Amino acid sequence: MRRTGTTRRGALTATGALALGAVLTGCGEDDKGTGAGRPVLTEAEAVRAGKALRRAAAHTGALALAHYDLVTEAHPDAAAGLAPLRAAVRQHIGAVSAGRAQPPAAAPGPVSTDRPTALKELAAAERRRADAHAEALLTAEPELARLLASVAAGAAAHAYLLTELAKETPS
Repeated sequence: MRRTGTTRRGALTATGALALGAVLTGCGEDDKGTGAGRPVLTEAEAVRAGKALRRAAAHTGALALAHYDLVTEAHPDAAAGLAPLRAAVRQHIGAVSAGRAQPPAAAPGPVSTDRPTALKELAAAERRRADAHAEALLTAEPELARLLASVAAGAAAHAYLLTELAKETPS
């Protein structure tokens, strides 16, 4: 006698077909019209927004550069270890500012007289810089977002290296 009704094979086939349909429908939706949750900007607005993000990123880098200068002035014996990191920050500023000259940033304040503490403060400044660039990724256009992601990764690496340098440095 032939069995009627739902079989296990039929149920599995139907479930697989429904799952495949759901996946294909989700993958096929077009986000361009909705801006993926962001408002759609005109080309002029997008250019202005990109320039503003670049200015903010360059300013954040200039603050970090000023902090490196303060630590180097307060602790000349740290200058050799900080020189490559400072040079990288300068390159980051040049990359995000697209070669435009940036006014020097005001010094972030006094630096600790204790060298390990000064290095930890500098590491904290680099973490803030990395966080600022990472936050800017949310509104940046793809090309600028890739650049900001690279600069944020560099700042995070600097924070790590400075933290390790502070651990190795005698008071």
